[in-house]
Amino acid sequence: MRGRNEVDLWPGLIRLNMAREQPILGQRQMALLRQIAATGSITHAAKAVKLSYKAAWDAVNAMNNLAEQPLVVGAVGGKHGGGSRLTEYGLRQLQLYQIVENEYQRFFDRVNEKVHDADELAKFLRRLLMQTSARNQFLGRITALNIGPISAEVKVDIGNGDEIIAVITRGSVEQMGLREGSEVYALVKASSVIIMAGDAKLKLSARNQLRGTVAACKKGTVNGEVTLQLAGGKTVTATITNTSIAGLYLKAGDPAVAVIKAASVILGVAL
Repeated sequence: MRGRNEVDLWPGLIRLNMAREQPILGQRQMALLRQIAATGSITHAAKAVKLSYKAAWDAVNAMNNLAEQPLVVGAVGGKHGGGSRLTEYGLRQLQLYQIVENEYQRFFDRVNEKVHDADELAKFLRRLLMQTSARNQFLGRITALNIGPISAEVKVDIGNGDEIIAVITRGSVEQMGLREGSEVYALVKASSVIIMAGDAKLKLSARNQLRGTVAACKKGTVNGEVTLQLAGGKTVTATITNTSIAGLYLKAGDPAVAVIKAASVILGVAL
């Protein structure tokens, strides 16, 4: 049984959770993966871990985007309809997570015996860590770095032929220690993504054009969400107006392009 001070471990992130009743993101994600493996259904898995169906799909898409290989894949059709399953890579990550979490908890328990004010420590560590509201998060490696006097152009390979170009300051490059081959996170807000119907190649000032097919298209009160499935298995989500969704005649399965300005891409590195 865990004590009052719990540790959550997700790739690149160690976070203290002082109130046990609060849900921990990493554990919820791992629990979701375990349930998908057990039931073969995201619907059933979402119910088991008390997530909405949409939240479960969003979590799966985020994990697939951040992983080097897909963790979850869908099965279409069949005698009993479609379903979802963990890949061999996904099963291996589950096993590794459990091993590391168990070992780290033992380590933390030993540290906790020597720390007299765990609340003070937790408050300090929380200031060093953050979560981001950016809907689109991609893990990749820098393949090209063009540094100028003020700004720098960074090309990031996010896998399977897709790449994202970011323009950041020279100071940020130096501060983060970026170089070719560095592993980075590319973050893009959904409101910064422009959707074009079709797959025609156009000359645009925006440096990033990610091509895929419409996986989901949902209208809200004023704005809606459009999610594209890229060829490599990752997804990119845009927030656009309902009028734009209707005007583009978007529906699931249609080809489309996500257009992103290089200045709208935020880069991050693991500490």
